[in-house]
Amino acid sequence: MIFNDRTDAGRQLAERLQPLRGENVVVLGLPRGGVPVAFEVARALDAPLDVIVVRKLGVPYQPELALGAIGEGDVRVLDERITGQVRLPTEELAEVERAERAELLRRVEKFRAGQDRTALVGRTALIVDDGLATGSTARAACQVARAQGAARVILAVPVGAADAVRLLQRDADDVVCLETPARFMAVGQWYSNFRQTTDREVAGLLDRAARRTAQQSPERAAVAADDPPLCDEDVEVLTDPVQLSGHLTIPGNPIGVVAFAHGSGSSRHSPRNRYVAAELNQAGLGSLLFDLLTPQEELDRTKVFDVELLAQRLVEVTLWLGARADAGSLPVGYFGASTGAGAALWAAADPRVDVRAVVSRGGRPDLAGPRLADVDAPTLLIVGGRDETVLALNRSAQAAVGRGCQLIVVPDATHLFEEPGALGRVAALARDWFVQHLTRAAATTL
Repeated sequence: MIFNDRTDAGRQLAERLQPLRGENVVVLGLPRGGVPVAFEVARALDAPLDVIVVRKLGVPYQPELALGAIGEGDVRVLDERITGQVRLPTEELAEVERAERAELLRRVEKFRAGQDRTALVGRTALIVDDGLATGSTARAACQVARAQGAARVILAVPVGAADAVRLLQRDADDVVCLETPARFMAVGQWYSNFRQTTDREVAGLLDRAARRTAQQSPERAAVAADDPPLCDEDVEVLTDPVQLSGHLTIPGNPIGVVAFAHGSGSSRHSPRNRYVAAELNQAGLGSLLFDLLTPQEELDRTKVFDVELLAQRLVEVTLWLGARADAGSLPVGYFGASTGAGAALWAAADPRVDVRAVVSRGGRPDLAGPRLADVDAPTLLIVGGRDETVLALNRSAQAAVGRGCQLIVVPDATHLFEEPGALGRVAALARDWFVQHLTRAAATTL
């Protein structure tokens, strides 16, 4: 099979990918040559188009040997086998990453012109290139997409070397390749016209795709910066038999509201939760930071770990939200940390409330016990890679919740995500998860 050009290859590839139409797919072109192919695929599947910009981390004295790869959102994926063999000092690895990240950011700015990347959390990442020779860049893209939260990763190319296709099957959930010629020397030999794609062409295709998506989808995924908030005030919530204190923020033109359930030893003043809440507010999501216990009750350790009591309080607060004029029509999500995550999942299973999404940060979802099986809300569990005990508990909880529950590990992060960039990664993952699921929930009620 000889393709006329990348447009022709994209149209033929799109025919093979038609079964994906209607699924929650984001088409990701590998710049630059993969973007014209991806544009045709995205148009045929009626799916959003973006680029996935990755940079390989090469060993300084042997740059063709990749230690791993980096992507947007401070994502870094390391090949433990290679790093174990090379034993590159931490400072040298950091220098390699700094240089590659600077180049990555330069390319992102060229291609996107300041636009945010499309959220991949919980979605199918369909990575498209114009062909596979060695497959090393495509492999890095698959790893980065998974680290950015994609629930499923599919690699699709018009033509590729058979060895590269087999290699990529280890990193992608599925590999679609129209042709794997026996005598494969270079991608370009299978195109009549294989001229270089320019940065300007990539930016133009992304702009055309974005305008098409905007015309087809009236859903608003972010609040305008000049919209005044509907509410930004301290509140008191009366629950039986106590009164709970909190702070409610509802931005202008909100798409949902998220109630925070903090862990033991924390409060509504938690700087970590306030940081995440601010990120949600910028994305058009309301936030309710509140204390599940009174100051006197917090001195009683039995109440601090009484997940059923905490969940009951969270349900009552959710019902209170539903009675407010400024929040009553908004879909609700829960953000739980530590023991609060167990309370959030317990409450999400309560039939009296309609919770549309749950996120756990370094949480103890296992404390919800038998209620986990009753959770229907899409659930994202975020755990630090060095928080080994909690990570094991989260894996068990993920299995108990089953379908709709995703676990993302933030590499090198500890329980409180105090490492540089770790909390920002948590906030971005939570934001993307809530925007995706609460926006969809709001659309179904129109």
